[in-house]
Parts: sequence; C-alpha cells; structure tokens
Amino acid sequence: MGRGAPVVRLLRAVPVPAALVGMVVLAGVTLDRVYAGSLLTALVAGAALGSVLVSVAARRLPSWLVAPVSVLVMAGWTAWCLRLTADRAGLPGGFAQVAADAAGNGIPRLLTAMIPVEPTPDTVLVPLVGAWLAGLAGAEVALRAGRVLLGYLPPVLLHIGAVYVVGPNAEPAIGPTVALVVLAGLGLAASARRGDDPLDTLAPAVRSRVRARLAVASAAGTAVVVAAATLLGPAVAALVEVRPVDPRRYVEPPQVETLDENPLIRISGWALRPDQQLFQVRTEAGGGNRIRLAVLSDYDGVTWRVGATYRNAGRILPTVQPATYATVETVRQEITVDELSGRLLPAVATPREVTGARVAYDPGTGTLIRPDGLSPGLRYTVISARERPDANLLATANTPVGDEVARVLHVPDGAPDQLRRLAAQLAEENGAPYARAAAIEQWLAEHYRLVADAPSGHAYPNLAFFLFGPRNGGGQRGTSEQFAASFAVLGRLAGLPTRVVVGFAAPGDGPVRAGDAYAWPEVLFDGVGWVPFDPLPRPDDEPRPVEEDFRPQPEKPPPSEQPEPTVEPSASSAPPASAEGGDDQAGLSTPMLAAGATAGFLLLVVAALATLAGLRRALTRNRLHRGPADLRVAGAWRELTDALRLAGRPVPTDLSATEVADAARRALSAASPAAPSEVAGSPVAGAGPAGHQSVAAYRAVDDLARLVNQVGFAPGQVTDAQVDAAADAATRYTGALRAARSRWRRLLWSVHPGPLRWRR
Repeated sequence: MGRGAPVVRLLRAVPVPAALVGMVVLAGVTLDRVYAGSLLTALVAGAALGSVLVSVAARRLPSWLVAPVSVLVMAGWTAWCLRLTADRAGLPGGFAQVAADAAGNGIPRLLTAMIPVEPTPDTVLVPLVGAWLAGLAGAEVALRAGRVLLGYLPPVLLHIGAVYVVGPNAEPAIGPTVALVVLAGLGLAASARRGDDPLDTLAPAVRSRVRARLAVASAAGTAVVVAAATLLGPAVAALVEVRPVDPRRYVEPPQVETLDENPLIRISGWALRPDQQLFQVRTEAGGGNRIRLAVLSDYDGVTWRVGATYRNAGRILPTVQPATYATVETVRQEITVDELSGRLLPAVATPREVTGARVAYDPGTGTLIRPDGLSPGLRYTVISARERPDANLLATANTPVGDEVARVLHVPDGAPDQLRRLAAQLAEENGAPYARAAAIEQWLAEHYRLVADAPSGHAYPNLAFFLFGPRNGGGQRGTSEQFAASFAVLGRLAGLPTRVVVGFAAPGDGPVRAGDAYAWPEVLFDGVGWVPFDPLPRPDDEPRPVEEDFRPQPEKPPPSEQPEPTVEPSASSAPPASAEGGDDQAGLSTPMLAAGATAGFLLLVVAALATLAGLRRALTRNRLHRGPADLRVAGAWRELTDALRLAGRPVPTDLSATEVADAARRALSAASPAAPSEVAGSPVAGAGPAGHQSVAAYRAVDDLARLVNQVGFAPGQVTDAQVDAAADAATRYTGALRAARSRWRRLLWSVHPGPLRWRR
C-alpha cells in the first residue's frame, strides 16, 4: 500500500491539468471552424500543453518567477509557429519583418480575413498567445492556489472569445461546448479531497447544528440552481438558433483609392502612353491572352465602380463555383510589376491561389488587391481557374433574373431618351438574350471609331455624346472605355445583366504595356456564366454614320405633316351653319374655352402641389413620430440627408455619420451668410437671430450624429427622450437650411417630390 501511494497521488494530480489542457484545446477547435485545414488546432494544442506543463514543472519555484519563465517558453513556441506558417504560406520577407507585421496587424487581419482563413503568422499569433496565457493563468490559479473552479475561468473566457470571433460564419459550436463542460466536471470531481470528516472533531451537539446548517444551505443552493435552470434554460437553448453577431462588421476592411475603385478612367491615360511598361508576365501552364485587372458591377449614371468588399486572404482563395456548362482550365502565371501603380493586382480570371504577395480578395467580383500597394519589382504567382463558356448553348441561353442579379441589372435614373430608344430598337429586332447582346456588339463595332486621344468619361452625358454626337464635332469616337460602358448600359436597358471589365490583352510571355490595356463588357447567361463581348471596331473598317440606321421618329408628327381629315358626305350630315346663326349654334366662344381650360389646369396644379405637400408632411411625421425608437432616429437622419439633397449638397452613402455631420455644417455655412464658422471645432455665432438659429442647427447636427452612431453600435439602447431630441435636431437643421434659401426655393422645398422616391 505504501508503494502505491505515489501512484495514487499522481493520478489525483493529473485530472486538473489535463482538464485545463483539454479546455484550451477545445477553444482552438471552436476557432478552427473558420480556418482552412486543422493546423490551428495543432498549434493551439501545443500552446495549451506547453503552458500547463511549465506551471506544473515550476510548482516549487516562487510564484513571481513562473510567469517570466512561461512567457519566455511562449516566445520560443510562438516564433517556431510563425516560421512554420510563413513557410507554408510562402510569404516573402525575413522572419523579423513577418513577425513585426503579425504583431502590428494580428487583430484587424484576423477580423477582416476571408473565410476560410489560412493559417498565416498574422492570423495565428493572437490565438496562440491567447491560448498560452489562458493555460498559464488557469494552471496557476487551479494548481498553485488550489482554486480549481476559479482556474477554469481563463479557458472558459477563451472559449467564449472563440465563439464570438467565429460569429455566424460556422455552425453552432455545440459539440466543443458540451465537451468543455464535461471536462470541467470531471476535473472538479477528481480534485475533490477525500479523507477524514473535519466535523468529527466537534462535539455531537455542535456537529449536528453545523450539519443542519450545511444541509439547509445546500438545499437552498440547489433550489436556486434548479429555478435558474428552469427559468433561463429555454431562453439559453433558444439562443442556439439565433444568428450571432459578426464582429467583422465593426472592423473596416481594406480600402482602395479612386483609381482602384474606377480603373476605367485610366484607359485614356494609358492610351496616350502606349509604350509604358506596366508589368511582365510569364505563363507556366495554360494559355490565353486576356488578363483581368478589375470587374466593375455598379453604375450610378456617372461612374462605373468595382463596389467590392475586400477581405484579407491567404495563399488559397475561396473556391467560386463555375458555371454548369463551362469548361474550366488551369492557368499559372508569374507576374512582375514594373510601372503599374495602385493596389489592383492583374490576374487571369478567376484566381484560386496567390503566392509571393499578401492580398485581399472580393469573391463577388473576383478582384484582387494588395493592401500595401504595388511597387516595382513585386513578383507573385497566380493560379487561376479560367472558364470557357460553351458557345453552342449561347443562342438559346436565357439570362437570370431576381435579387441575386439585381446589382448587374440596375439602370440608374436619368438615362437619356436616345439611349432608351436605341436599346429598344435593338431589342425589338432581336428577341433572344444572346441575339440582343450580339446586336449591341455589332452596332457599336459598325458605327463608331476607336481613337486613343478621346477624353475620358462614361457618365450619361458622355455616353450620349459618344453615341449620337456629330461626327465633325468629336462625337461617335472614343476609347474602349466608351465602347464597353455604352454596351453595358444599352445591355441593361435591353434587360441583360452586364458588367464592365478592365484588363489587358497580353501578347504572350513578356512585357505588358499601357497600349495593351482596354475594357470589355460581359453578359451573364444561365448555365453558361459570364461571356465577354468585343464591341470594338475592326482596324480597317470604316464606321457607318449613325444617322443612316438610327432615325428616331417623334411620338407625334408635326402639325404640318398631319393629313387633313377626309369627311365623306352622308344623308344624315347636317348642313353647315349659316353666317347669321353662327354665334348661336357654335356654343361657347374661344376666349371662354381658353379661360376655362386655364382655370382647370391651375386647379390641377394646385391639387398636385397640395397632394405633394401632404405626402411630404406625412412622410416626415411617420419618420419622426412612428415606429420603434431606433427606426425613428434613423428617420430623423434621413430627414437631414434629404434636406442636404434638396439644398443641392448631397452626401455619398459611404460616409460615416461624423463625416455627414461635417458636410451638413459646411452646407449650412455656404447657404446662410449669418451661419457660424468653425474655429478649432467650435461654432462661432454670426450676428443677429439668424446666427443664433444657425448655432442651434450646428449643435443639432452633432447631437443627431451621436444618436445615429449610438443606434448603429448599440441598437435598442436609446431612450424616448433621445428619440425626441433626434426629431427636434432634424427639425432644427432642416428649418435652418430651408430658411437660408430664397423665397421661391422655400416654397418649392415643401412640394419637392424627391424624398418620396429617393432610394434608401
């Protein structure tokens, strides 16, 4: 029995450290659900085992010495893990550079990384350090202090953090959570001390009273636990089906500059410098001469934009499901950047793997960027899965409809009538979707001239001038920018889902120059995928004047061309009125008819204006005084943004509330001569009552912006008083901005139909 005592003590000492290691590992398993592969779980398991073993081995050392020793071992383990993940991901640069980058960007990149997250130094550093510190803290409290239950707190918090970081991007972590509870229970059961009852040393009467008190306390505690489980159990169980909050929405993804958001405007500049060497390409597998730079899916009538939400990605990019009837070819290219600037990375569509550069990726458009920007000498390798559509299916293929393609079917308001009539003319003559697309392609190729010195521009007025402007005045000529943009707009007007792609026609292995850059349109077909079209004219073809084939007829012929009505005499026809009785038989005179028509028209105008004013008042009333509190704050904010649009100072939709508030103050300062000016962030009132009114409006804007941010980041927390303050702030600012307008503009302000139809 004496020889077995050490074994028994060892068996009693193992369960708690083993439970701590298992609980930390389960946190890694929970987080690994959004990672590619299982490498993260192995690395976290090593951190959990190492941290607990260091604490067990150093139990006889002073407590103040354990943490430095453990942190030193953690640094060695973390360095080895960073080196391993950097080598597996093929990241360029030395270890010091990679480690410093991971330490400085670990948290934001973890929360902005594309799912599945590739284990790279910057995406594994935070989980590794968190796992080691949780194991260290738990082991010290549970083993050295003997507080086992309290020692479980760090691993449990680590597990909760992993669940929060995963958010709605994976299935509920029910299995790992149940396993964590079971491990904790086994550790507690095994750590319970067995031996003589200390109550046996008390007198019988005292021992009885103590045991009675313990029994009552245990019963009360059990009752409380059962009641809490009964009351809170269903609510907690229901949370399993609730979609959790995604913490990624609080972290701003990588952003790009204007030239990267709309590279279409770079076509004209590149066309004027055709010999500029942008990058070099070497094809190692596959073939093809079309390299894509960016995909532009959003058009607002002024600018084509990529409209992407980039996420930091590792070496392996998310797989995009190819079209059903498309043939997929693998293309491997090595690209070296020369004078290409910006952040967009050229690659054959669709990239699947990138080595040699840290990238961010938008799966919706397939566009790649390098968040740190391009630099001469940057070399990276791209493996792409290029789709070859089945040309035999195009003639009978349909185009998709619905919310999934609403983005590439949207036609913004304000399209010129000539564009609509041309699209209708081409669509009427061609019923099938592919026939419509081919007709637009042929029309552009036959009627317009491709030149290098055409100015940039693809807003509605630019496209109207390109399509219908006089040939001797600069019209009917443009770069590939105008050809691609015109095709995409005409296609959407004809019911085709279209987008514009900016890229390069690479001649083969070797340098790609600015003269190789061009834009082309693509159309989406069911089962076939995105099909590129080439509306550019052939080099030797002479364009045919547009006037020969497009002669839009007016809706009504001119009065001089209207045929005279022919009246056949009949037996029942009444004889013409005599001159003498003309006035009696003609009815009302012409002046009276004109006066009546004018009065009726004025009544209709007044009724329409009154209706618009009533609708506007009802809209404001519904926004400010009806619905939930958060919705009413949002309604007050829409009142402010609508007022800016009515004043001719609209703000972009991507601005933050603080930025919109700054724009609102500037709009008020520009509109009112008595408005305050900002000095060191504080408004200084102008002279007179108008100045005091403007000061109140300034403060109202700031108050409203703070409430909007509060609703955005803490929904459901605003009070009724704050909602009333939001309504008062919107009313104050709107009134101040309207008061700064001229008399006629103030009258038109209340009946402007814009707020009733503007998109939100």
